[in-house]
Amino acid sequence: IVKLVESGGGLVQPGESLKLSCAASGFMFRDYDMSWIRQAPGKGLEWVAGSSGHENRPTYADSVKGRFTISRDNAKNTLFLQLDGLKTEDTAMYYCTQPVGSVSSLLGARGQGTQVTVSS
Repeated sequence: IVKLVESGGGLVQPGESLKLSCAASGFMFRDYDMSWIRQAPGKGLEWVAGSSGHENRPTYADSVKGRFTISRDNAKNTLFLQLDGLKTEDTAMYYCTQPVGSVSSLLGARGQGTQVTVSS
């Protein structure tokens, strides 16, 4: 059974940083694309960043490019998202996902999420 557990969220001020982690189990982590998606209050799901399996090739939504960095440790079955230069509009619940179809898909297994709140 796929299990994804996110951590690392919190309340920060604009311009500050956070690092999210996702502990994965129940599947061969290194063989799968993994992504981060988010959902802001009152809005739909938004794809944020993705990492291909073996190649670890990162891709980003335009809204976070240059500020967020996705990475993975295949030996520890862990996905990361470094969030720098946070803005109030980054406030959302962040989910780690095992996307279905393409790395930018919103479909697939995901964890319970970790809340990121950016406020002055």
